[in-house]
This record gives sequence, structure tokens and C-alpha cells, in this order.
Amino acid sequence: MNYIEVDLKVDPDFSEILMAELGEAGFESFVETDEGLLAYIQENDFDEQNLHDLTAKYLELTTIAATWKSLERRNWNEEWEKSYEPIEVGDQIRVRATFHEPDPAFKYDLLIQPKMSFGTGHHETTWLVMNEQLSLPHTGLSVMDVGCGTGILSILAAKLGAAQLLGFDIDEWAVENTKENFSMNNLDSGAEVFQGTITEVPEEKMFGGILANINRNILLSEMPAYVKHLQPGGWLVTSGFYETDQADIEQCALENGLTKINSNTRNQWSCVVFKS
Repeated sequence: MNYIEVDLKVDPDFSEILMAELGEAGFESFVETDEGLLAYIQENDFDEQNLHDLTAKYLELTTIAATWKSLERRNWNEEWEKSYEPIEVGDQIRVRATFHEPDPAFKYDLLIQPKMSFGTGHHETTWLVMNEQLSLPHTGLSVMDVGCGTGILSILAAKLGAAQLLGFDIDEWAVENTKENFSMNNLDSGAEVFQGTITEVPEEKMFGGILANINRNILLSEMPAYVKHLQPGGWLVTSGFYETDQADIEQCALENGLTKINSNTRNQWSCVVFKS
């Protein structure tokens, strides 16, 4: 399967909103550059007219230009590795690739193999969720990771003491990458991942914690399902949406019997934690 790489030359101030727009249009991964943004989508899902329409929306606000090319998976990964840098969350978490040396100053050392999956830690929402995880109880819990991407949030959950992990994603490569990353972090037992959605999680499976870093529309539609799988007193971390959408997420959670316990924002992205 080939991917399309779209090279957007645009003011960096517009990178975040463009990532959100492109994500809604089916783009799976992003790399911020000095000149703007690289965005990746499966060749079969690419629509040149949609890209043209999207960039046209911003022409009155900023200078923007887009070019694209077909990119084989192998070459993409080579480029990604060249640009990938470790991510630090506060002074406790460091996410690194295998080609970076460990830093003993950090309590939690997370290893990932960077590939075409959302959730390498560079995105604001991944950072926000990991930051919230530090203050939530994990010891002995079963934790579900909705739209797991690289599995980075599940890996942190395990390092924080979670006993069982269940992750899933609709993207085949994300599932493959999560399995690889689980193995790299010695999570070969008690950690399961499958390709699919929340509808395929067995009804009887219950979780003490749920991580849902996905997007506004999915969160709103799937909130009742999350609640059905959440143990009494369990926590739900939601992210993947803008500050402007936070009120809708909170209202939906309230209507489904959840109580807000914390929220945080970073560069206009939001994260809200609820409790059952």
C-alpha cells in the first residue's frame, strides 16, 4: 500500500488547525517542518480536489501552497526516522525511538518504533493525555486504549502499574505498530490489541481506566459505550478536540452519568478527565 505525502508550505501558526482539518479528511500522520507541514494519507483515500478546496479556505488568512507525491512505505519510514526527536512530558516521561540513547533522568522511559501511526507523542493531545495519566491511579487496573495509534498511552499505563491492557484501532498499520511497541517495552503478556472499534469489545469486559484520544465526533457518539465498559469509580481520559469543543464533550459526559475531575489545554487543544 502506497501513501501520499502532501507538503504544505504555510505559516506554522496554522499547522495545528490544518492537522485537524486534514485528520477529518482521512489523513493519518503529520510531521511539522520549518516551512509548514507534511501530511500522509493512503493513496486510495487521497482526493486532490478535497485538498485544493481545503487550502483555498485559508488563502485569505495566510500564504499557503500544497504539493504532493506518492511515497512508498519503506521510504516514508526512513524520512520519519531522520526527523523523529524524543518527547519529554514534564520531568518524568521520555518517549524515544530505538536509535536514541536512554536518559536515566526520566522515571518513565517509553520506546517506540516511529511509523505511520498517530500518537508518537509529538501531537499536543498525546502529550496532554500522558500528562494526566501521571496523576491517575493505574496500579492493578485493566485499561482500554481507544484508537491506540502507536500504543504509547497503553505503554505508559503499564509502566504506571496497569495489570491488563486492551487497545484497538481501525488502521491495520497502527495495530501492527502497537504490537511491535508492546514487545519492545516488554508487554508481551496482559496486553492485547486488535483491529476494529469499541463495538467489538465484549460486553462483559470492564475497565478501571479508559484512554480515548480520538476526535470530537467519535467521542460524542461513543461516550455511552465507554460508560458501559467503565467500572464504578473508574476514570475516562478524553482528548483529540479543541477548546471550543470542550463544552460539548463535558455535556455529553454529564448526560451519561460521568463527573468531571480535571481538564487541561495546550495550544488550543483540550483534555478532560471524568470519573464514573
